[in-house]
Amino acid sequence: MLQQTQVSRVELFYPAFLKRFPTIAHLAEAQPRAVREAWEGLGYYARARNLHALAKQVVGRHDGRLPDEPDDLIALPGVGRYTAGAVASFAYEKPVATVDTNVRRVLGRVFLGSPKEKMETVWDLATAITPRNGKTAWKLNQAMMELGATVCVARTPKCPICPIKKVCRAART
Repeated sequence: MLQQTQVSRVELFYPAFLKRFPTIAHLAEAQPRAVREAWEGLGYYARARNLHALAKQVVGRHDGRLPDEPDDLIALPGVGRYTAGAVASFAYEKPVATVDTNVRRVLGRVFLGSPKEKMETVWDLATAITPRNGKTAWKLNQAMMELGATVCVARTPKCPICPIKKVCRAART
């Protein structure tokens, strides 16, 4: 639900959705129409279809447990590289990178001097700096997301209060 949707908006829908489908098995067994109805008002309805298809695959192929490896996650409907990395890192503490818009901006500015570097370049960089310890990788991923959301923002970055301004290439230019 959080893909391309603000948390405040999702908070209005998630409790009712979870009440209707309390487990992934309940969601997998649901009729497509019931899933669409529960999603009504959130928009991006392909996400609801993908989530329903994902639930069916997880129940049918993974014994009802969401896989913990990024490659297995990417094979699921609607899951891309970012979501796979986020789930593996945050839910399973796997030592993998996750790059959202905020992380892309932080890494682009700090290491490359520009927030608009090619996504593949940023993914390579994120992968290279990701700690091999899952708990530490989780903390780094979370910290970069938070830094990008609160300090290293898109339009008017708050460089004077940035905790890493001394090593940031963009801040030095």
